[in-house]
Amino acid sequence: MTAIRNSRGRRGLLLAAWLALAAAPAFAAEVPNHWERVFPETDFSQHSIDLDSIQEGGVPRDGIPAIDDPQFEPAAAREDWLAETEPVIGLAINGDARAYPLRVLTWHEIVNDTVGGRAVAVTYCPLCNSAMVFDARLAGQRLTFGTTGKLRNSDLVMYDRQTESWWQQFTGTGIVGEHTGTRLEVLPSRLESWARFRARHPDGKVLVPRHPDFRKYGQNPYAGYDRRDRPLMFRGELPEVMPAMGRVVVVGDTAWDLRLVREKQRIATDDGLVITWTAGQNSALDARDIAEGRDVGNVVVRRRTAEGLADVAYEVTFAFVFKAFHPDGTWHVKDGGT
Repeated sequence: MTAIRNSRGRRGLLLAAWLALAAAPAFAAEVPNHWERVFPETDFSQHSIDLDSIQEGGVPRDGIPAIDDPQFEPAAAREDWLAETEPVIGLAINGDARAYPLRVLTWHEIVNDTVGGRAVAVTYCPLCNSAMVFDARLAGQRLTFGTTGKLRNSDLVMYDRQTESWWQQFTGTGIVGEHTGTRLEVLPSRLESWARFRARHPDGKVLVPRHPDFRKYGQNPYAGYDRRDRPLMFRGELPEVMPAMGRVVVVGDTAWDLRLVREKQRIATDDGLVITWTAGQNSALDARDIAEGRDVGNVVVRRRTAEGLADVAYEVTFAFVFKAFHPDGTWHVKDGGT
């Protein structure tokens, strides 16, 4: 009887072990020791992605320093500081309009700011050409963000300083730590030329460097990047429907080939979206001097409402990025395919 009980006990232990393995995440991976040293408050037991999909970006934590105390000047007073066609992220909340030049964001990637009384994080990932603005409030708490020095699918991985959770910039989703699975609200903004921002907001303000000599503001450290055949620091599958480094306009899980938008200049969808293209914006990732980058145009995405057209959140990113984060997404490409 003793032997039978021991056998049953062993079988019970094996069954319990198997059930524990079955319940564990399929993407469980060993956490590198240096991650835990550098991010001691991050709960690495919580993650929604395969930790092996996160790559070192070549810089340490906060090696690309976020801007926490942004300095602004009236746009009218700095009219000649930027070329008319230089790209800026235009944001307006409750009558407070601000321009965040990519000549600055390229070197800092995150600006923690308060606009129109609302806490926001203004972000830009150069390797994805992803310009996103997030509501930085979560469950009544103000979050401020920094750069982890890491990438996933070539995209910036941010962290919040309150819990040291890690966030995917392209989606605004927590991927590691306490806020795993939480999604930040994306706020409507425009990636537009300096001239168009000033025309829309003549009384607006523009972000200026607090220390102008800290970086080579105005120069593009990724010269020629958007003319490459393949992205940097990317290990995923490339899209088959169009070039990997071709630009797309993304709203939700749908992408429009920028060549198609440029050709048509106006696209209206059945669900009320209106996408327009107008010439006159430099690529920030082409020439060494951003002001000399090729013209990729200005995209505006709005939705029909009872009160008229209203801005919606969108991105102008690369095709490989959309493929990576929306593998089952819908494509509208230039040659008529969908």
